[in-house]
Amino acid sequence: MATYTPRFPGSGTLIEEALLEGETKGRAEGRAEDILRILDRRGVEMSEAARERIASCSDLEVLGVWLDRSLTASTAEDLFGP
Repeated sequence: MATYTPRFPGSGTLIEEALLEGETKGRAEGRAEDILRILDRRGVEMSEAARERIASCSDLEVLGVWLDRSLTASTAEDLFGP
């Protein structure tokens, strides 16, 4: 029995890679915005350096850890701990 593998135009090409990269970048930006919003709503003060560190991070795993920590952190530095 043959297996059908659907392929859309651009699949497996630089176009697809660019689309996936853009999607990942967008998810990272959204997660960083969520972290900053949570910290802001909780009244956690942040230095400009901490704000920039969060906003410029593109690692979704790191941002996920920071998002979890943002729910209980009392300072922005608590986010970046071990």
